[in-house]
Amino acid sequence: MAQFKAVKIPAGDLIEYRDGRLVVGDNPIIGVLRGDGIGLDITPVMRNVVDGAVQRAYGGNRSISWCPLYAGLEGLHHYGSEFPDETVEAIRHLRIAIKGPFTTPVGEETHVCLHCAHQQYHPGVCDKCGRDDGVTERFRSINVRFRQHLELYACVRPVRYFEGVPSPNKYADKVNFVIFRENTEDVYAGYDFEQGSEMAQAIIDLIRERDGRSIRSDSGIGIKPISTSGTRNIVRKALNWARDQQLPSVTLVHKGNIMKFTEGSFAKWGYELAAEEFGEDTVSEKRLWDELGGRMPDGKILVKDRIADSVFQQIQTRPDEYSVFALPNLNGDYLSDAAIALVGGLGLGPGANMSDDLALFEATHGTAPKYTGMDKVNPGSLILSAVMMLNHLQWGEAADLITGGMEQAILDGHVTYDLARLMRREGREDVTELSCSGFGQAILERM
Repeated sequence: MAQFKAVKIPAGDLIEYRDGRLVVGDNPIIGVLRGDGIGLDITPVMRNVVDGAVQRAYGGNRSISWCPLYAGLEGLHHYGSEFPDETVEAIRHLRIAIKGPFTTPVGEETHVCLHCAHQQYHPGVCDKCGRDDGVTERFRSINVRFRQHLELYACVRPVRYFEGVPSPNKYADKVNFVIFRENTEDVYAGYDFEQGSEMAQAIIDLIRERDGRSIRSDSGIGIKPISTSGTRNIVRKALNWARDQQLPSVTLVHKGNIMKFTEGSFAKWGYELAAEEFGEDTVSEKRLWDELGGRMPDGKILVKDRIADSVFQQIQTRPDEYSVFALPNLNGDYLSDAAIALVGGLGLGPGANMSDDLALFEATHGTAPKYTGMDKVNPGSLILSAVMMLNHLQWGEAADLITGGMEQAILDGHVTYDLARLMRREGREDVTELSCSGFGQAILERM
């Protein structure tokens, strides 16, 4: 058993990875990170709903042994760091974890308070909330660092419509697809150099000397790496998902008409991977029309590609033409949030970051610090991420209970303030506005 300083591994079954598959016992140990801000509210509700579903599905023969892990404010308190090395190693040891949202600094200030997300130019007491135990030096995104340190190369975001949720789009009820976003490359890789810095100027000089083209000398510089291996990993995961779930298509999304040797290569390498490793299961769109007269063979997966800006239109006008997307990092980020807006917003948007043998499930929204401790916000994103986790464990019976309970609670109009506001705006009068924990209880009661 691995030895940790602050992490206390509870009794239960360690998840293993053998012969390309997870081996899960009846009492798996799952890491749980509370998160900052409203993580204080939504994470306990998620655990309560999951525990209730597992109990009802398996009558006590299965249970999850939750292992608290620490990052963000809790990491600062336990280790003096918002991103402790021990937490990374514990996730690697446990293989599966789920987390609430974490504070991400966005301005140029030197320090940030992890209680209220206020940013300032000095350590010590927070100028906004007055606390003296939450201010730390500015840092890079905790979420991105987990992905990079654990090599969680796939961000997986299912997007589907729940009947009864008001949507601005007339075709929202046709939305049901999964987005596979490459997680470790593109401009998110962190090769970002400040205007006037030595590195920025060196890159500007190198391009002028080697390529003859000029970049304005007062530019900040970002590097956009997209590799063959990174592309093949994400496209392989998307194709495996489509094959396992018997879905009809995988769409490679890119801006290759402009960025030919990064995003254009993403599409090219994706097609090559599909042909090499999934040739018996797939048909390219070119072959469909050149050789098959537009008639798709039964049981095959259509592999196609689309320019990124056109996809933003098509998920609004004909979303039922898509079932799985595979994208580079930046476009995947944009498309994920745009897609979830079609079906009611981030409150119902689940997500996970995965490698071949590790998975970190997460709330896909921010920390909303002004609501911390108010038992107010919608816990749906984290609860639906837990549904993904249960399916990943092959505990589909428990996952279905939660999904069904949430569907019925929404149909009944027993929802948190964000959905209640939308429903009333649409003219619905029988809405019961619930707290965060109240919504969790409504789900449990309807399983």
